[in-house]
Amino acid sequence: MRIAGIYSFKRGKEQVEKKYPALLKEIKSVIAAVSAETHRTKVSEEKTMMGKMLYDPTALNKTIKADFFRRGWKSVKVPCEYPTKYYSSDYIPKALNKGSFREMDFVKSKLGIEVQFGKYSFMVYTCVPR
Repeated sequence: MRIAGIYSFKRGKEQVEKKYPALLKEIKSVIAAVSAETHRTKVSEEKTMMGKMLYDPTALNKTIKADFFRRGWKSVKVPCEYPTKYYSSDYIPKALNKGSFREMDFVKSKLGIEVQFGKYSFMVYTCVPR
């Protein structure tokens, strides 16, 4: 695979390049190591694209995950507590799910990676802690 475009939100790209150059190199290596064509195995069942071969996001995710884990990246889950103090006094919220959490696909040295596949394309997002 290759990086087809980059959008730098609030100078995030520049911060990652400055603070995490070695990890950015790893991220690019993971992306470059994926042969996207070997994952074009899903047959479309949509009326407008019937029979067209598409990328299989499950297979792509599995390949990317294996490579990040091999390089020492970890998945991270952080429990979430949602405050109710901002509700109006006459509003009674439903019981909150005590198992709520936020999850980051891959984290290493405080740099997080979120991999997301769209309907027909795929993207990698990076997040930098404040």
